[in-house]
Amino acid sequence: MSDTHIDVCEGGHSPEERSAFADILAHIGDKWTVLVVGVLAHGPMRYSQIFKLVEGISQRMLTLTLKSLERDGLVTRTVYPTNPPRVDYELTERGKTLIVPLHMLWAWAQANRTAIEGTRRNFDQQRSKDGAAA
Repeated sequence: MSDTHIDVCEGGHSPEERSAFADILAHIGDKWTVLVVGVLAHGPMRYSQIFKLVEGISQRMLTLTLKSLERDGLVTRTVYPTNPPRVDYELTERGKTLIVPLHMLWAWAQANRTAIEGTRRNFDQQRSKDGAAA
């Protein structure tokens, strides 16, 4: 097969395995997960730093995302015994393995953004015309 025609699911897996893979992909492909991992790729950060850098995320969503990443073993949370306590978040070795694939997706999105936006506009305009004609 060519580079553009690959079996992304690499058949031969049971339905349970495919479901587990889909769950993991849905989680790591989540908008907030991608952005938080991208920010943490620069090194350990405090919650407030991450919050400032991930534009548009709510405090609740950031907390949920960080907990989920910690649960998956992609992020560590270190509490320092200061007053008030200082908490840093950092990618684990497993978490760091996401940096390259996510960078590739980011680069793809960057390279295709203008074309996709134009296609969306054309699609929406066509739908508008079709709806007005009905």
